Amino acid sequence: MSGQNKTASRGGNRGGRRARKTRHLDNEGIIPILARAVREIENEAQRGKVSPHARTRFQVVALLVREERARIKEDAEATEATKAEQFKRLDGVATILAKTAARDTTLLMLLDEGAEISEAARTMKRKMVEAAGLEFVDESEPDQPTVDVPGRERRVVPQSVVSRQLANPFQRPDFESAARRIEPKTHRLSTWELIGPLLRAFEIGNGSPAVLDMPEPTSLTTRDGQQMMLHQAKLVASVQAGHRTFLLADEPGLGKTAQALLAAQAADAFPMLCVVPNVVKTNWAREAQRWVPRHTATVIHGDGHDINGFADIVIVNYEVLDRHVGWLGDLGFKSMVVDEAHFIKNRKSQRSQHVLEIADRIRQRTVRPLMMALTGTPLINDIEDFTSIWQFLGWIDEKKPLPELMARLEETGFTPEDKAFYPAARRAVIEMGIVRRRKVDVAADIPARRIADIPVELDDEAGRSIRAAERELARRLVERYDRVMSARAPENQSSGIDDELVRRVAEWERDETSDDNSGENVFTMIRRIGTAKAPLAADYAAQLARSVGKVVVFAKHVDVMDTCEKVFADRGIGYASIRGNQTPSVREKNIDAFVNDPDVEVVVCSLTAAGVGLNLQVSSNVVLAELSWTDAEQTQAIDRVHRIGQDMPVTAWRIIAAQTIDTRIAELIDSKAGLAARALDGSEEEVTASADIQIEAMVALLTGALAQRQR
Repeated sequence: MSGQNKTASRGGNRGGRRARKTRHLDNEGIIPILARAVREIENEAQRGKVSPHARTRFQVVALLVREERARIKEDAEATEATKAEQFKRLDGVATILAKTAARDTTLLMLLDEGAEISEAARTMKRKMVEAAGLEFVDESEPDQPTVDVPGRERRVVPQSVVSRQLANPFQRPDFESAARRIEPKTHRLSTWELIGPLLRAFEIGNGSPAVLDMPEPTSLTTRDGQQMMLHQAKLVASVQAGHRTFLLADEPGLGKTAQALLAAQAADAFPMLCVVPNVVKTNWAREAQRWVPRHTATVIHGDGHDINGFADIVIVNYEVLDRHVGWLGDLGFKSMVVDEAHFIKNRKSQRSQHVLEIADRIRQRTVRPLMMALTGTPLINDIEDFTSIWQFLGWIDEKKPLPELMARLEETGFTPEDKAFYPAARRAVIEMGIVRRRKVDVAADIPARRIADIPVELDDEAGRSIRAAERELARRLVERYDRVMSARAPENQSSGIDDELVRRVAEWERDETSDDNSGENVFTMIRRIGTAKAPLAADYAAQLARSVGKVVVFAKHVDVMDTCEKVFADRGIGYASIRGNQTPSVREKNIDAFVNDPDVEVVVCSLTAAGVGLNLQVSSNVVLAELSWTDAEQTQAIDRVHRIGQDMPVTAWRIIAAQTIDTRIAELIDSKAGLAARALDGSEEEVTASADIQIEAMVALLTGALAQRQR
């Protein structure tokens, strides 16, 4: 049998299918099905708004491309030439998916790990697999040793973990604080709903930073001779004093990874589980080798065939956590760290549920495990982003504070009816373990940073087209507003602008996916603005590179990155690229080129793929070619440069299209920064409503159009 035919017959059950018979590579199998489907999606996107059916197909194609790529990679019998040809064809499908998503950025939400897969998507996936002549196999069918949990998804147990379990059939009981049982001294709050008031306490703020009182360290030197900064040593001293739960919300770049590893060492809390984004799991292994070299670390890739089951530190990324939930919950971890913990803010998402499940099982086995949530941006859009993190730490459940926090609240002597409850409750939660330090406060060796806006005029045909599209969107919003207003009874009609109706119209417009309207929406407009700004952003970056040295450019969309890179190539400027579709080895090679090669003057980075986990402090200038939807994402990008090791002032140059909705979005992003400042940094700055920026942008557009009509 040729390598080609062996590949077709070896489908296995990865991705929910098994090959029935051999098939010719060029015109049979799953890849031609995917190619035809993605072309149809692309054609629809080019005509206008993507229909719900095409959105479902987009998600299914993306899932099948991912699964087929993994199947080919693991096919030991296929020749390298066969694999290369198959990968090339899959890359073609993936490229069209990326271009389509760049055209309609709402499709990107379907690629998120926490995105819901509807029953319609499952049915479509089955039909496409069967149309390819493959047998669709239930994804719960095991092909590896499994944890026998009825009704759960397929879960693997790596052989080395089985060996560890057999070598240690009985875990040593944890008698520490076994008699510890926290009972509130009173029960005045037992009938109160408290989660809302606790969140309100942080939304109000009280002028003081959210920092746990921590003891002064006796030394800044670790047991292995590494030097800590004072703020890092204080957290370690707190662990040595017995504290065991932390929301470590230090600003990005202050060494949260090192603090977590050293905290585990101080608490003797090994084995340790680290749940991290995929892009930083290799960096976690390197940091473990640096800060706690006496403890072995292992990284889980895929099904974990190559991991060291006896390691002290187990590092796993969110994307494969579902396969390993079973054994991770049973291994006997004494500590658990969740990096970029804002990833679990949606408690309904699969990754959040898996993280919370493992955390609960760790607490069942260990009386007082070390639990740490790390995030420089704990609040993305809403104060409620806190709740899933608090639940992971064991401070609350879905409905109420748990005993330790409840006891602290009872000790305040107040109820939510009392004004004094809110600052006291905020302090009570902080003392559970919130630690938020800013660079300006604790790291004098890190220079200040600033954001400088560079307005650009889009006075060409693209600019005129964008302004026309804005007018069209405003007209459509006004028409919808007028239809609702005219349907009201005369006595309910307002002569002025009905702000509540304006907001509802904006929400309807953002959420609308089922009509036949092919006009502009806020997502496509932002993409078009980004495309129009791209040559100007690249030109500015090129000028910076010539005058001040290395420059980091961030963009959201593939076509914007492509345009910037073409400008640099045309001008003979050496550049590297960091994108989401790169392999780890390519990514590391490009980072190394930018950091170490003097001829590589610019690195072009994806906001989503390169916004976390990178150290690019060789540069002190960042160009934001496109705006993010959140201040948190913008901050994460800037902090790839503004972090420990930086010895120059950092400037982020934000390219903004004047006289377009781009300007309003920049204002909204800046106003949203006040939420985290007020909740965590003690700022007295007024906080705008924590609604989605997309909605706020359309509210502004509609309000402006209505106001202009009334003049």
